[in-house]
Amino acid sequence: MRRWCCQPLPADNVGNPKGRLPLLDLSGLISGDRDRSIDALAAAFPQAQHLQSAETLRRLSVQGGRQPALERLAEMDPVAYSRTRNHVGGAVTGLSPWIRHGVVSLAEVRDRALARVRAPEEAAKLVSELGWRDYWQQVHAALGDGIHADIERPAALPRTPKQIECLPADVLDAATGMHCIDAFVRRLHDTGWLHNHERMWLASWLVHVRGVRWQVGADWFLEHLLDGDPASNHLSWQWVAGTFSAKPYIFNRENLESYTSGVHCGPCPLLGGCDVEGDYERLAARLFLPAAGDERSTPLRIRPAAAWPPPIGSGVAAAAVRPLVWLTLDSLSAASPAAAAHPESPRVFVVDPAWLETERPTLKRLLFIFECLADIPDVEVWQGTPRDVIAARAQAHGCRQVVVAPTPCPRIRRAAEALSTELPIVACEWPRFCDRSRVRDLGRFSRYWSQVSASALQPTA
Repeated sequence: MRRWCCQPLPADNVGNPKGRLPLLDLSGLISGDRDRSIDALAAAFPQAQHLQSAETLRRLSVQGGRQPALERLAEMDPVAYSRTRNHVGGAVTGLSPWIRHGVVSLAEVRDRALARVRAPEEAAKLVSELGWRDYWQQVHAALGDGIHADIERPAALPRTPKQIECLPADVLDAATGMHCIDAFVRRLHDTGWLHNHERMWLASWLVHVRGVRWQVGADWFLEHLLDGDPASNHLSWQWVAGTFSAKPYIFNRENLESYTSGVHCGPCPLLGGCDVEGDYERLAARLFLPAAGDERSTPLRIRPAAAWPPPIGSGVAAAAVRPLVWLTLDSLSAASPAAAAHPESPRVFVVDPAWLETERPTLKRLLFIFECLADIPDVEVWQGTPRDVIAARAQAHGCRQVVVAPTPCPRIRRAAEALSTELPIVACEWPRFCDRSRVRDLGRFSRYWSQVSASALQPTA
């Protein structure tokens, strides 16, 4: 297993409990210059350079921060999106990296979409796709680390169960011989972004044709995607695998050609004999055993999680003098709720070694994150256990309260729970995307969306 490490940097260990991880001040890695950022991050996180060269990083067109997000938001065309979004060259927004990190909120994107159409119905498709992201977040909050295991029994059993535990070398090397698959892999490694259809095709081929466990593919995506988010990523892989959906998603050549204008199949040396030739019925018969009756006797039910952080007494909140703003991977912006509500308070982001070890983010992911951080005035960046870092920095700044934007991340929630024995943890809510007050079940998106879609099509008051 690849091990993560970070070069030691000068540390201010004020308040650091004896025997725990040292707190490393990484604020010096923040730079407004991309070349300097790449060099500094490469030196601090040497293991993050796998499958990525510094020269490739310098050619990345996507940049972290609020201004690039607003520029992309200004180009959004909800009507064209609805008409062409399934095409790889269609009018997709490309906003997912900034949405994932809370640089722009779902409500902000929805409001801009509604402002650009004559009637809300013209933005309905774009808003419903934002709804999927909101839905995945609610499921993640409800299940926590449970999203890393099958949520349901597979909807269809493979004829040849392989369950390969690592990515095949020809896949990692983009040397499978399939023009489309190799192109997808190269783009994932080089840019950290794929069109949603490309993600689904690649995931389906890996799981159903090559027999790779969906968790292996999901972890691989999470290393590279600039919008890498366990909720949307892992739950989408489960949807493709059929462990969180009514049926597995099957990739076939006809669908590929329809939505890529045939750019892959023409030059492919396997044209006419590749693994995805044939219609869906023939592919399903080739890949899966015949259904042996209703394997799922009862519908899946998932109860929504309680609000987080839980409310605290108003007396405690009133007693706090300047709070500490805790920025997470879900809130990397001065415009995110906690930072915006307390512009004069110290702001701290924690690079968690457990996150580095688990998700193994590549240098391009770290570059995007640190570019977002560079956009936040006076932000402090520390490496260490979040509970210890936040407690130490609150003590150093004389803060008796911590404010944070809600997140479904179980690691952050556990850290906040441990920290709450010493400091009150207060939520600064995101602008409302939809009204979830009547939602009692997250078992299927269709059931969820039927209850919240009307409110999601209403602009922020």
